[in-house]
Amino acid sequence: MNRSEIRTLAANVLAGIAPEADLSSVGDSEDLREALDLDSMDFLNFVVGLSQGSGISIPEADYPRLFTMKGLLDYMTH
Repeated sequence: MNRSEIRTLAANVLAGIAPEADLSSVGDSEDLREALDLDSMDFLNFVVGLSQGSGISIPEADYPRLFTMKGLLDYMTH
């Protein structure tokens, strides 16, 4: 997946978890959890959705790498 596809996947997954959240309003270095008001279960569901949608296994130890859009994009494109 390229960065654009990952952004689209992230937006689609987020829409199912927190429909009021606007991913496009979040800067690449902002903490997604704070900027989008995601609690721990929302974030867990977000990561699971990213994993299922991309086919990339994301171990729990790597979750902190997904806290920002830049980190998420870097992680999922390598």
